[in-house]
Amino acid sequence: MMDGKMIAMTTALPALTGFVLSVILTKQLIPVLHRLKFGQYEREEGMASHQKKAGTPTMGGIAFVIALVITCLVFMKGNPRMFPVLFLTVGFGLIGFLDDFLKISKKENEGLLAWQKFILQIAVTGAFGAWMLYGAKIGTTVLLPFTGGKTWTMHPVLFWCFLFFCVIGTVNGTNFTDGLDGLASSVTAAVCLVIALWGVVFDPGVGVIASALFGALLGFLAFNAYPAKVFMGDTGSLALGGFVAGAALMLGRPIYIVLFGFIYLCEVVSVMLQVVYFKLTHGKRLFKMAPIHHHFELCGWSETRVVTVFTAVTLLCGLVALCV
Repeated sequence: MMDGKMIAMTTALPALTGFVLSVILTKQLIPVLHRLKFGQYEREEGMASHQKKAGTPTMGGIAFVIALVITCLVFMKGNPRMFPVLFLTVGFGLIGFLDDFLKISKKENEGLLAWQKFILQIAVTGAFGAWMLYGAKIGTTVLLPFTGGKTWTMHPVLFWCFLFFCVIGTVNGTNFTDGLDGLASSVTAAVCLVIALWGVVFDPGVGVIASALFGALLGFLAFNAYPAKVFMGDTGSLALGGFVAGAALMLGRPIYIVLFGFIYLCEVVSVMLQVVYFKLTHGKRLFKMAPIHHHFELCGWSETRVVTVFTAVTLLCGLVALCV
């Protein structure tokens, strides 16, 4: 068992450091983004109520990613296992940064082409997988929820396929979740709590990065909560997906993402169902709008209500994940 000092080093101090750095960096970044005219572009076919958000600075994820990296470097001693997760987080953050930059440069809501983004995601995921399996020597064994601690050791080929599916699916889930002020930040902060608790017990390195990101997201929420003064952009949302998938894989709990990442799953599935239903019915819609957070908005929910409920659901699902 860890003593109180070790728990503080693994959780409280990284969280506090990440929070302070994130507040400082985000506050300094917002006027810079304004001067550079790095504003959000809203789709004409999107929510009418969101058109007023056009021009709000985006790419704010730069701040909490930098805060995360600095915090991890400060608390890296004896925790080299955090670096594969940090690599995946920053790697996807860079893909998001490039996507955001192209959107702003072209002054439209299209950045990287789908095939370009997919190739970059495959490359970063492949590098992470090699580091995890052959560098950190994590292995291909994963824990199975609801089985009383039973595990499944996958064949390497199957595990590689599973790893790519897990990472890219999770990253796209967090990306879809970033559609309301503070939604992706709040939901992922709740996810970080779950991962940090696992990290304290099973992997202090992962615990440090989860705690640091929890604090950094709370700092970012000071400016990203409704009404948002800055958006994280793909820079932030893709980085968050990289963290969630990377941490779960390093902990041997990737299947648990279905539980503590239930909101991400709902967002992705709602988009998929909407597209399939639209094509099968020649124009009819299953939801009023997808991703599903927009459906609730069109049902009359305020942004803050959607964020509160989705975060509460994540906390409850996280509690289930911790218990099974």
